[in-house]
Amino acid sequence: MSSSHRVRGVKILKAVSSSVRLQILNLLFDRGSLSYTELMSSLKMNPSRDAGRFAYHLKFLLKADLVEADVEAKKYFLTELGKMVLDVADRIERKAFKPRGMLIRTSRFTLEEFDANKIANSLVKETKMPVDLAQKIAKEAEERLLKSKTKYLTAPLVREIVNSILIEKGLEEYRHKLTRLGLPVYDVTVLIDARSKAFRKSASIHEATGETVLKEYMLLNVFPRDIADAHLSGLLHIKGLSSWILKPSEIMHDLRFFFQNGLNLEKISTFQSSYSPPQNLESALGMAFNILLHSAKEISETQTVDYFNVFLAPFVRNIELAKVRETLHLFVASVSQHVDASLGLELTVPDFIADKPVFGSPMTKGSKYGDYVEESQILASLLLEIFAEQSAFKPLINPKIIIKMRSETFASEKIKAILLKAHHLSSEKGILCFANLLEKNRKYSVFSTSGFRLDADLNKDWETDTLRTGCLGYVTVSLPRITCDSGKDKKKFFELFRERLELATRALEIKDRALKQHAKGILPFLMQSTNGDYYFRLENCSRIINLAGLKEAAEAFHDKSIAESEKPLELMEEIVQNIEVFTQRISRKRGRRLSIAMLPDFEAAERLVRLDIEKYGVGKVKFSGTREKPFYSTVNKLIAKDCKISPEPPKLGQKLRAFYGKNPTVVELGEGEFKADKLLDVTKQLFENFTEFLTYNRKLTYCASCKRSWIGLLHKCPSCGSIGTLTVFDQYALI
Repeated sequence: MSSSHRVRGVKILKAVSSSVRLQILNLLFDRGSLSYTELMSSLKMNPSRDAGRFAYHLKFLLKADLVEADVEAKKYFLTELGKMVLDVADRIERKAFKPRGMLIRTSRFTLEEFDANKIANSLVKETKMPVDLAQKIAKEAEERLLKSKTKYLTAPLVREIVNSILIEKGLEEYRHKLTRLGLPVYDVTVLIDARSKAFRKSASIHEATGETVLKEYMLLNVFPRDIADAHLSGLLHIKGLSSWILKPSEIMHDLRFFFQNGLNLEKISTFQSSYSPPQNLESALGMAFNILLHSAKEISETQTVDYFNVFLAPFVRNIELAKVRETLHLFVASVSQHVDASLGLELTVPDFIADKPVFGSPMTKGSKYGDYVEESQILASLLLEIFAEQSAFKPLINPKIIIKMRSETFASEKIKAILLKAHHLSSEKGILCFANLLEKNRKYSVFSTSGFRLDADLNKDWETDTLRTGCLGYVTVSLPRITCDSGKDKKKFFELFRERLELATRALEIKDRALKQHAKGILPFLMQSTNGDYYFRLENCSRIINLAGLKEAAEAFHDKSIAESEKPLELMEEIVQNIEVFTQRISRKRGRRLSIAMLPDFEAAERLVRLDIEKYGVGKVKFSGTREKPFYSTVNKLIAKDCKISPEPPKLGQKLRAFYGKNPTVVELGEGEFKADKLLDVTKQLFENFTEFLTYNRKLTYCASCKRSWIGLLHKCPSCGSIGTLTVFDQYALI
């Protein structure tokens, strides 16, 4: 080292040898540039008494090039050399005075010696904080930890201290990005204890904790603050929050894709096996089950296999009925235990499928689906018989069955016999759904048991518009909250209504963009392709804005029920008109397949009303149910009495009638007896009036001791007198 460099080095060391000069350097580092007066004030020096001493120290720092003056601003600031010297001084101080052995348990499950530089690095990496500011925060965090004299730290504790510093300094944006996701130790302990007492599998604990972390991630890092706050406060409810940017909600399967190409699981993992196209009924149903099983990992809600009996019909020809029944029984049992699914049954082969070539065993080569009408009806009939057997003691609620009824459905006594089987099962257990395809404009429609529907309205092609696609996601908007927030001012009501529809639309767009960006990586089974043809048509998915509490909102707005006044109905009609205007505008502005519906959502129905009661009080909130179990309606409910709909549906306006008709209707059967033919008449009556999709609901009480069930809500088993072994089956209690 040259003598000139050595002299300068000595000068710098002398400059930092004074505690006053070190204080000045630290002040400029912590607070940025300061004026002469601000520096003296921060050092608690008296201008008249200490001016000379302060000037001496400041001049020393200026000569050492550790501090520089901004003449125009009349302020002093640290030079790069000053920052470097201060950093060296800090490291020396830490080395000299830091308690030995202060360990930190890291998030990588290792024990390491504490290092403040890692705090600064994390702040820069995770929050994009400027380096200088990150170093200041890290330094302050270290000082607080040293004062605590703790010898054993955890990463969450350090993060809490850093976050508290960020809050104190008003750095909320950085604190938001630095938030740690997870559950407190107490919450995890309670969760484990509760699940063990409820005899829940250990896997459910993993799922619950994982979902909690992902929900927090979505609200903190995926959604803008206004959407996250809207969900948390109960303005809306985002269904499947934990998997919002990871999975679509529903899928409509097409078995023909796999019956033609086989099941190529190697595209998911090289360790998996692939299977050739099925050659018989056993392998076809085995493949169908595997399709559902693998898809379940990539779908957040339910799956639907439409035309189930039509596409399987070719595999049934020339097989004994007993063998078909046995194979179907095994399939139903497997699905019931492992997958949430729906099966769409046709009672005839639709004309648009009849001429399609069959994918199946070599025996069917060159044939068309229209050649297998009888076999498809056999499958439908056997499935209903299996469901009746399995539901003899306790209702079989999964898989769910959708009976599709067309104009040609009533053409033969054979088909009517199948319909009577279905309605007999519904009259006793209420576990089937019925889809109205009587009108020509609905011939291509497909339904899931959620009531979600797809039509050939996108590309005017029934296959690409309705199969191998599905529902991207659901966001439920609380209409009663809008009534409360608007102060019953109609103009403000509709302003808020449109604002919240916009919020819901933006939430759905976030999901749309995320899945389009990452689908090939996170949905390997659904996005498998053959000759460039992806199985799942993500771009054709529908997005649903769901409405909760339409009737309650209108009745609360006018303080009158529908039975007392027509004004609530008029408001409901006006809401539906606004929906039409909004969807037309959004479709033009933001793309395709956004629809507004009223579909069953138990969680939203209960959660949204609870939040409203917390905010406004139980006396100011109009809800359905009881004070103990309040909910907002998310589906149209009717009551069947003496094989008639009672009370009669109110005189609805044309738009409101059409809106209700497009959404599912639940018909409560109460405790009366219904013969199958009479219940079939009720179905026809509703289909002729306005209903496109309906299900019958039976409230049943099951005794685990007797293995029997009874119609109605019982508090004591009629057979064994037991109380603690009773379970109530009421699929639509909270909608």
